[in-house]
Amino acid sequence: MVKLSFKPQGCHMKSLIKVILLLLPLFGRAETVKYFKCTTSKGAVFSQFPCSVDATQHTITTTDPKATVPSEQHYKALNNIERAQIMKRTKHALRAKNHERAILNRKRDTAVREEQEKLTKLMSEDRRKERVRQVTKKIKAINKSHAKALKNLEKEISKLEKRLKSYED
Repeated sequence: MVKLSFKPQGCHMKSLIKVILLLLPLFGRAETVKYFKCTTSKGAVFSQFPCSVDATQHTITTTDPKATVPSEQHYKALNNIERAQIMKRTKHALRAKNHERAILNRKRDTAVREEQEKLTKLMSEDRRKERVRQVTKKIKAINKSHAKALKNLEKEISKLEKRLKSYED
């Protein structure tokens, strides 16, 4: 461990004391406020008392001589700010999921169109019947995988919409 020490001597000590005395009024009076942040199912909650076992204590210190300790309303302000941030993130996630749904639909439409184009080529009747079966089977598989992916996506969208609604109320 390295130990640093500063030992002012003689006139350096006097000038250091003068500087400290000159700067002392600039520091003002420090005031502190302690609050607790708890994470619940609805997001973060700020309170002046611990609201759960896993609550974390935070401290706000003001050194402005004109500043005073915030009123009890600052807990509400912190809660509103946190709620607004969660709502904003949820709206962005919801927008991304809706975009993902549009992309998924486009990919399905493209795959189906490509399969259907295989039927437009000239070929014998027997070969055409076989090709129709293959294309029908492939389109069915495409639609099945699309329905499964869309179902999962719709569940995620529904969860996000419910979460957003719970914060808007």
